[in-house]
Amino acid sequence: MKNKVHLVAGATATLCIAIFFISTIIVDFFGSPEIIATVKSLIVMPGLFILIPSIATTGGTGFALSKFRTGHLIDKKKKRMQFVGANGILILIPCALILNQWASIGSFDTKFYLVQIVELVAGAVNLTLMGFNIQDGLIMTGKLTNRVTAK
Repeated sequence: MKNKVHLVAGATATLCIAIFFISTIIVDFFGSPEIIATVKSLIVMPGLFILIPSIATTGGTGFALSKFRTGHLIDKKKKRMQFVGANGILILIPCALILNQWASIGSFDTKFYLVQIVELVAGAVNLTLMGFNIQDGLIMTGKLTNRVTAK
């Protein structure tokens, strides 16, 4: 059961971040200020209220699943998730809240786009790290072969 919860929560968290990332890029290039403000608002509510519990659930179930396991893949996944969590709490959530506030008042100046760049870079890093965790999880469950050890 924990495996399925971990899978669903991890997939939900990864999908949320991917949707936030892609929608941000699309509206920044092609959207009006009103559409940008709408996307920023949706990222905060309901987006963060879906993302935060799914990341917490992924971390909690991952910790529970790894309690009696050891190995370099487990260690790598744990380190990555610590970084993903810190990146989310210290960079991504504050950026989302600030950008939403600025977008809601139509403040699309240099500082908006600088914070937007920080958010996109941090989001890309989290997506990459979560992708590596998914890959390592699939290797650990035998659903994907590790090319390094398969040689």
